[in-house]
Amino acid sequence: MSTPSNSEEFYKKLRGQLFETTSWPSEYLYKFIVKTDLGKITRLETIFDNMGAVINKVESKNGKYTSISVNLLMSNPDSVIEKYKEVAEKIEGVISL
Repeated sequence: MSTPSNSEEFYKKLRGQLFETTSWPSEYLYKFIVKTDLGKITRLETIFDNMGAVINKVESKNGKYTSISVNLLMSNPDSVIEKYKEVAEKIEGVISL
């Protein structure tokens, strides 16, 4: 599910789901897709730097896009959403899944 244009409603719904289905603190798996661009990939990695994140990157078959998975311990749903917002703000064209 990518972030729709009405992102505040999306984040409100996500927050509710995370509170209902998860015991916090908990590991959370972020998934993003970006055009394969070293600058964008580096910015995304920097957002999660020094947090103990495990980051995996996989290029698409033709190399045009890169899938990035970020697994890390988060304290609560609000901290999860803060990172989604930071990524969306700092990386143009990112798709959050």
